[in-house]
Amino acid sequence: MDLSNYDCAGLFDEMFDENGSCRDHYKTFEKLLKKTGPKKLKQLQFSANKTQLAMGMTFNVYHNEQGLEKILHLDIIPRIIANQEWLQLEAGLRQRIKALNLFIQDIYNEQEILNDGVVPRDLIENSKDFLKPCIGITPPKGIWCHITGTDLIRDNSGEYFVLEDNLRCPSGVSYMLESREIIKRAFPDLINKAGVMPVSNYPTRLLQMLQHLSNKEKPVVGVLTPGIYNSAYFEHSYLALQMGAELVTGEDLIVKDKKVYMQTTKGFEPIDVLYRRIDDTFLDPLVFNPDSMLGIPGIFEAYKAGNIALANAPGTGVADDKAVYAYVPDIIKYYLNEAPILNNVPTYLCRKPDERQYVLDHIEELVVKETNAAGGYGMLIGPKSGPEEHEKFRELIKKNPNNYIAQPTLSLSTVPTLTDEGLESRHVDLRPYVLYGEEIEAVPGALSRVALKKGSLVVNSSQGGGSKDTWVLY
Repeated sequence: MDLSNYDCAGLFDEMFDENGSCRDHYKTFEKLLKKTGPKKLKQLQFSANKTQLAMGMTFNVYHNEQGLEKILHLDIIPRIIANQEWLQLEAGLRQRIKALNLFIQDIYNEQEILNDGVVPRDLIENSKDFLKPCIGITPPKGIWCHITGTDLIRDNSGEYFVLEDNLRCPSGVSYMLESREIIKRAFPDLINKAGVMPVSNYPTRLLQMLQHLSNKEKPVVGVLTPGIYNSAYFEHSYLALQMGAELVTGEDLIVKDKKVYMQTTKGFEPIDVLYRRIDDTFLDPLVFNPDSMLGIPGIFEAYKAGNIALANAPGTGVADDKAVYAYVPDIIKYYLNEAPILNNVPTYLCRKPDERQYVLDHIEELVVKETNAAGGYGMLIGPKSGPEEHEKFRELIKKNPNNYIAQPTLSLSTVPTLTDEGLESRHVDLRPYVLYGEEIEAVPGALSRVALKKGSLVVNSSQGGGSKDTWVLY
């Protein structure tokens, strides 16, 4: 493969520096690329696509109320992270999760950060994800956010920024694990030669973290899924299988005397820990959404009685709010008395009159987001949109300013990606996963999402993005 024509387009590229020279941590992979012809790479890509389908690595995209099953396209060119870079990311993620956990505990209990005016009280109490039934609760071992997927991006200077905190039901980790297995087949000797840290022990670490939440010597662990029609069902079933845990839906569970049981062919069996993959408000129709067909009546009382551990804890979603995100640097300072190791993307809160006016005046330059939307929906990318879209979002902001934030349009870093024309640069983000059990640990890998359309900044799978295996080097 000839790499001399690769164009970084003046952006920060993960593999090549501004002079077109390969970065040190990519050099082992560069040698392999130079020895591999375009035809061979396309064959490897074809095989990877077939393997994904055979494994059932699919997700559903819902459009016009119909589900379309698709594979999350895995590009065979990996994204590689040097060890020193990873150590800084790991430290920043641990700091952030520690502070956010203290924040969630505080706002549902003493509310000192609200009383001190560091975070506005109305921002929290008016959030749809602030669950009043959780007030006064301390979850098992004092941990709220057991599994976090933090979205990071890299700007033109090569600095990492946190784009989003996913503390509710972060998805995508199964793609990280299965992608590694597929890429191992494509480049069988290279993983060891390059010194890539393994991710295959994630299910074991996840299980240990979940077991840590129970005081029983051998707790029964289950994965609570909405069912086969959910977009992430592949992941739910995959993780349950890898952990040797029970895969259950709400219909499989029943609460008796504030204890949770599974209905099995042998009768009722107790269950102690649930890794829930359904939203907070669908958990218990007696407490939250009365129309929920997915939840288990009475499970919240069992949870409050300490008879079931839930990961992530109900109520954690309040820290997912994009407006709360803007206060995370202050949250870190408040609870840890430290400066953030990883910075936020500069954020304008439309709830503040002066910042709202700036957004309205400069909407063509900014990315505008709904505070509670996910998956790339409810978003405007100003420079890529026309006057009609700009005006539509101006009206939406004026109508409900609390519901919107805005950020400058950052030029996400790029990474070589295999296309029909050869290797081309495509924008990429990074979602590492952090487990909080006996200690806070970041898994040495990530889901790297890549924008497959040339020039696009939208990496979400639901919006046509793909993925890459992420190699963290020793």
